[in-house]
Amino acid sequence: MKTLFIAAVASVGLFLVSTGCNKEKGSSKMTVKMVDAPGDFQQVNVEVLQVQVNHDGQGWINLPTNAGIYDLLTLQNDVSATLVNVGVLPSGHLNQFRLILGDENNVMVDSLYYPLATPSAQQSGLKINLNTDFAPNTTYELLLDFDAEQSIVTQGTGAYSLKPVIKVLSINPI
Repeated sequence: MKTLFIAAVASVGLFLVSTGCNKEKGSSKMTVKMVDAPGDFQQVNVEVLQVQVNHDGQGWINLPTNAGIYDLLTLQNDVSATLVNVGVLPSGHLNQFRLILGDENNVMVDSLYYPLATPSAQQSGLKINLNTDFAPNTTYELLLDFDAEQSIVTQGTGAYSLKPVIKVLSINPI
């Protein structure tokens, strides 16, 4: 009887250990907001097509993006644009964040619009290192500062190009 009891306890213990090892990590949620500091332009319009995160073991994950054209200069004084309202992704380590821009980028100077050349941003996206862990069942807010003033480069020909300067201001659970 004692041997049967020990065998039963060992079987239950082995079952608990094996099911515990197969337990999924769960999922996290993420919102992404964008702000800007003042600049010397009338408008800086940037077309955002897609927001992605790079997850250990999962690769690049597309988040449900509010694609559109955003005037960066309107994103000041506690005003932000929500690029991702709530994106669900596996919990775990996030390596990078990527912002993919479109072709409809321009700047307004002296009431005239000038196109912004953005070659590298359109091909592979703007990559920002995150190197952070997302806990299961937690919603995080990522706040980006897309610095229009530093991102616009005036060419000698009078043309303009976009060389994005973006900082992560915060990644906080909400």
